[in-house]
Amino acid sequence: MNFNQNLHLYSFLANFRWLKKSYTAKIMLVAFLGTHVPLLTLLLSFVISNSYSFEMAARVMSIALLATLAGTAATLYALNHLLKPVILTSGALQNYLNTKTLPKLPTEFADEAGTLMADTSQTLHKLDELIHQITNYDDLTGLPNRDLFRDRLHQILSQPENNQRLVAVFVLSIDDFTGMSHGLDHQTTNLLLRAVAKRLLTSTPQTDTLAYLKGDEFALARMDIHSLESVIKLSQMLLSTLSKPFSVERNLIHITVSIGITLNNLTDHNSVDQLLQQAHIALYQAKQQGRSQYQFYSPEMNVQLQERLTLEKELHGALERGEMLVYYQPLIDLHSGQVIAMEALLRWQHPTLGLVSPVKFIPIAEANGAIVPIGEWVLHTACAQTRAWQLAGFAPIRISVNLSARQFEQPYLVEIVNQILEETGLQASSLELEVTESFLMADIDRSVKTLKQLRELGICLALDDFGTGYSSLNYLKRFPVNMLKIDKSFVQDVMSNPDSAAVTNAIIALAKSLRLKITAEGVETQEQLEYLKMRGCDEGQGFYFSRPVPADIIAPMLEKSSQQMEITTT
Repeated sequence: MNFNQNLHLYSFLANFRWLKKSYTAKIMLVAFLGTHVPLLTLLLSFVISNSYSFEMAARVMSIALLATLAGTAATLYALNHLLKPVILTSGALQNYLNTKTLPKLPTEFADEAGTLMADTSQTLHKLDELIHQITNYDDLTGLPNRDLFRDRLHQILSQPENNQRLVAVFVLSIDDFTGMSHGLDHQTTNLLLRAVAKRLLTSTPQTDTLAYLKGDEFALARMDIHSLESVIKLSQMLLSTLSKPFSVERNLIHITVSIGITLNNLTDHNSVDQLLQQAHIALYQAKQQGRSQYQFYSPEMNVQLQERLTLEKELHGALERGEMLVYYQPLIDLHSGQVIAMEALLRWQHPTLGLVSPVKFIPIAEANGAIVPIGEWVLHTACAQTRAWQLAGFAPIRISVNLSARQFEQPYLVEIVNQILEETGLQASSLELEVTESFLMADIDRSVKTLKQLRELGICLALDDFGTGYSSLNYLKRFPVNMLKIDKSFVQDVMSNPDSAAVTNAIIALAKSLRLKITAEGVETQEQLEYLKMRGCDEGQGFYFSRPVPADIIAPMLEKSSQQMEITTT
C-alpha cells in the first residue's frame, strides 16, 4: 500500500510555515474552514437577494456570525481535547527518544486513539526491555555482561551502609580453552559455554552477582564475606563443580577452570575496574601454577605481570635481532660414560636484561605463538650444528630437540622437519624429537598419526617429562615413541623420597617391558647416578655431567668422548 497517496492534504498544509510544526493547527484550520465557508456563502447569498432591508440583513448576519463563531470555538475546543491522545502519544515517543523515560499512557480505551496509546505504551515497554537485554546481557549464556556486572557492583560498593562490607570478586577461566576449541566445532563450543553458565547459576545463590565477561571468562561477586576460609571454600566448590563432565550433544566433555580472586580493601575503596584487573592478574598467576588452581591477588603479582608485559614486548623481533641462542646439554650413556646425544636448549641473550630464563620467556612465546618460528629456528640450528660436528670427525651422536604444543599443532610439521633435514644434510636417524604427554592428549588420534609420520622418516621420538602427565599405559602403547624421559622432579628426590624412588623404578621397569630406552633428567649427584645405573637406566642428563653450554664448549667434550671411544675399541 502506498501511504503517500493518502497524505495529499497533510502534505499541502505542511508547506505553510505557521502550520508546519503543529498537527493541532492543521486540524483547527480545516475545522474552521469547514464550518465557516458554507455559512459565509449562505449569508452572502442572503444579503445579495435584496429580499430584506439593510438593517434586517445586517441584524441577521451579525446574529448568525456570532452564533457561528461561538459554535466554532466550542468545536475547536472539543477537537483540541479529542486530539490529546495523538498529542500525548507523540510527546511520549519524543520523550523516550530523548530521556529513555517510559510513558504512562492510558490503556483502557477501545477506539482507534485508545488503541494507538495502548499499543505505543506496550511497544515502548517491550522495546525498552529488548534494549536493556541487548545492552546488559550476553546473548550466548543469558548472563549479565561486563557492563551490567560493573554497574551492579558499583551500586553495591557505593552505598554508605556497605562501607564495612567485604566483597570478593572471582574471575574464572576454562583451562586451555583455545586448544580445546580447536577440537570442537563452533556450535559445540557455544553449547559448552552455556552449560558452564547454567551450572554456575545453579550452584551459586541469587545473592551473588554472576556475569559472563568474554571468551571463556566468567565473573562472580559475593557480598558479606566473613572470613578468608569462606572464600577458599567457595573457590574449591567452584573448581569441583566445574570439573564434573558436561554432557553436550551426547558427548561428555571434561574441563577444568582456574580462578583469580581479589578482596576489596575496606580502607581503600577500589573501583570495580581495579577489582576486575586485580582478579585477572590473580587468574594469570593461577594458570601459571597448572590446571584447576585458584590464586588470591597481591600487589607483588602486579609487578610480575608488568615484568611479563615487558618481556612480551621485547620478545617481539628478538629472533630477527639475533638475540636467540641454542645451548647444548650432553646425554651420557650411564654404563660406558660416553656422550651419546645432545639436547638443544633455547636461550635468550637480551642486550640489557642479560640471559633471560627460559622459564620466563618460553611460556610467553607459547601463548602468543612466537614459539613456532623460534622452534623451527632452533631445530634448523641444532641440526646444522650436529652435521658440522659430524663433518669435523667427531663420533656420531643424535641431537634431541623439544617440540612445543604450538609446533606440534602445525598442519605441515612433518614436511617442515623433513625440509630442515634435507637443507642441513643431517640424517633422520641422528635427530630425536621430544614431545610431552600433555599436548599429545589434546587430540590422541591426530597425535598418533603425526608421530607415525615422523617415525616413518626415521626420526627417534622421546616422551619428555614422563610421570608428570597422564601416564596411562593404554595411551603409551598407542604412541610410537622410542624413549621415555623420567622427569627431574623424581630423580632429584630419588634418594630421599620413597615415593619418587618407587615412581622412578616403575618407569624404568615399564620402559624395559615395552622395549623402550630410558633417560633420567636432572642427575646432580654421584648417589643419584649410582642408583639409576643399578636400576638399569640407559642414559642420564643433568648438572652432574654438564650444564647447558654454547656449541664451542661442547666441541672439546665430543673430542674427548671420541678419543675414549677409540681407546675402548682398540
